[in-house]
Parts: sequence; structure tokens; C-alpha cells
Amino acid sequence: MIRPYLERCPLVAILRGVTPDEVVPIGRQLVSAGFSVIEVPLNSPEPIESIRRLADALGPDILVGAGTVMQPRQVSAIAEAGGRLIVMPHGDVEVVRAAKELGLACTPGVATPTEGFAALENGADALKLFPAEAMSPGVLKAWRSVFPKDTMFLPVGGITPDNMGPWVEAGAHGFGLGSALYKAGLTAEAVGANARAFVANWTKLATSR
Repeated sequence: MIRPYLERCPLVAILRGVTPDEVVPIGRQLVSAGFSVIEVPLNSPEPIESIRRLADALGPDILVGAGTVMQPRQVSAIAEAGGRLIVMPHGDVEVVRAAKELGLACTPGVATPTEGFAALENGADALKLFPAEAMSPGVLKAWRSVFPKDTMFLPVGGITPDNMGPWVEAGAHGFGLGSALYKAGLTAEAVGANARAFVANWTKLATSR
């Protein structure tokens, strides 16, 4: 379910700390820059309301969902708000199953091959390499040799426009983007400028492969 959106733009916007009143203008700036996937972490203010507003405003062409989903019971509230993506910092297969039972895309966080294979076995759509700062492109390159060739790996944590290249060379399908894209308090216009910088660098890397 997530693949068509990542094929359009394999950059996931992580809006940790966003509020409902500002989320739609920020979402529109992201879409204008080319983004197709937006997540609102559940440790943001009123995250379910932000997800609801984003989903209503942006429609089905944009994949909107929640990050920092820790418990299976949280999944249904996200779905009821119009969220169609569950992103996790960990590899709890019960959360993955809950998401897939409701037909949602799910990207669990993994840091070992054991976690990664278990997540795929339970229906994960892509694997979030988290925290990327504690790993390396070399780790991803090694994983690529043993995981199914169509596995989508998304490094998350510490990603900037300047350090994407080695990850892409190692086989990253895309990235989750946090504080280098959005920090609480940034204006929609500032987020849009950051988003365009990421998209420009991704396009440059993709065309040079």
C-alpha cells in the first residue's frame, strides 16, 4: 500500500510537535514540494485531530498517518481519523498485525535482521532503520544481501540533505525526515523551503544512480 506513494516521492515527513491549527498549511507546503507521505507522531499535541485535518484537507492522493505508535489499541483511533499509515519506533509485531487487519500501511522500526524479518513475516510494508545515527550505510548494504530484493528500507534519524548519498548508494529506498525538515514552531513557509531542499537533493541522487 505504501509503495505507490514512495515511488512518487520516497521522503516521509515527520511532523513531531505539530498542532492541529498549523498542520494543514504545513501539509500543503509539503505537498507543493512533492511529498506524498506525512506522519504525525502520537507524542504531538492532539495528534489524532491533526491527522483528521490533514486527511480531510489533502485527500487520498497523500498518505497520512501516525508515528510513534506504541500499542495495538492505538491503531483503530488513527484509522477512524482517516490515517492510513502506522509508523513505529520499534518492531512490535502485534502493532504490525493490528495495522494490517485494518488494511493500513505499516512501517515498523528495526535495528537488527531478526526484527526486520519478523516484521516482514507479519505484513510490514517497509522497514524503518532506526535510529539511523546508530547504524551506517555499511549495515544496510549487508542487510540488502540477505533480505528479499523488494524490501523497502527507510533510514530515519539524523538524515539531512547532505548525508543522504551514502545511504542511497547502500540501497535505501527513501528516508524518514525529522528535525532537519520540521521542528515545532517553524512556519509553513520555512518547512516548505526545507522540503524543497530535500526533494532537490533526492532528485539529484536518483538521476545520478
